[in-house]
Amino acid sequence: MPMFHELVIGGVLVAPIVSYAVAALLIIFLLRPLLHAAGISRMFSHPTVAELGLYVTIFGLITLYS
Repeated sequence: MPMFHELVIGGVLVAPIVSYAVAALLIIFLLRPLLHAAGISRMFSHPTVAELGLYVTIFGLITLYS
């Protein structure tokens, strides 16, 4: 299993979990317009909570497979 090492940004070590969180956030930002165009926000009574659940799922999958 490949290990993800720390990133070095300006001499500061950044933990891998922070990189995973940022990657999941970027994926969510890319998916949001597609989900809203598909009408997903009308399927849920609280679309913000549904997006948070999707973020947690994507974050978990990135963490699991990294």
